[in-house]
Amino acid sequence: MTEHTPARELPTDDNPGGLEEAKPAPARPVRPRHAASLILWRQGRQGAEVLMGLRHARHRFMPNVLVFPGGRVDRADHRAKTLSELLPLTRACLERQAPPSLARALGVAAARELQEETGLVLGRMEGHRLLPELSALDYLCRAVTPPNRFMRFNARFLIAPAEAARGAIRGSGELEELRFFTLEEAFRHKVASITAKVLHEFRDWLAMTPEQRAARSLICFRGMDQRMPER
Repeated sequence: MTEHTPARELPTDDNPGGLEEAKPAPARPVRPRHAASLILWRQGRQGAEVLMGLRHARHRFMPNVLVFPGGRVDRADHRAKTLSELLPLTRACLERQAPPSLARALGVAAARELQEETGLVLGRMEGHRLLPELSALDYLCRAVTPPNRFMRFNARFLIAPAEAARGAIRGSGELEELRFFTLEEAFRHKVASITAKVLHEFRDWLAMTPEQRAARSLICFRGMDQRMPER
C-alpha cells in the first residue's frame, strides 16, 4: 500500500474479497473503507475462469480463503495519472454511490492492487509507476461489510478481460496458489459467503448481452450479505 498503514494493522489485512466473523462485536460500528476488487477473467476450455488466490495461513484476516485481487483505496489513487478514463457506463455505475473523484480512484485502486498482488499490468508501467487502463473496466456490484465487524469495507467489484492485462503472474506473497480458476473450482474452495455471492453475480453478468448489462439494475450487498437494489 502506498499510504501509511497503522501499526495495529498488517499490510495484507485490506482485501475486500471476503468477510470474516468478528467476535466479540466492536462497541460501535466501524466506518467502512472504500475498496475495490478486480475480477480478471478469461474464457477457458471448460468455461469462464477468474484470477484468484489463497490468502496465506498466517494472515490475521481471512487465512486460507480464496479471494480476488483487491484492497482499499489509497490517497495517491485520487491523483494517479492513467492511460485512459472510465467508460461512461462504468463511471455512471460507480458514481451512483461515489463522487467523480472517488469513482475514478476506485478504478485506479483495482488496477494497482492487481499489479501489486499478481504482477499483471492493466495499463502500462513507467518505471515503478503504473498508468492504469481504466477503459478496460466494467462494473459488477458493491458490498458493504456488516456493522458488527472490526474491519469494514465499502467494496466495489470491477471486471476486466484477461487479454487487457500484460505480463506474467508472479505473486507478491499476499496470495498463494495464484491462478485462473473455473467458477466451479472456485466454489469448491473455501470462500467467504460474499465472495460466493459475487461469483454468482459475475456468472449472471457473463450470460447477459451488452444491452442487458447496460439496462440491468445495480445490486449492493448489505447487512448480513443481503442482496438489495442499489440506492
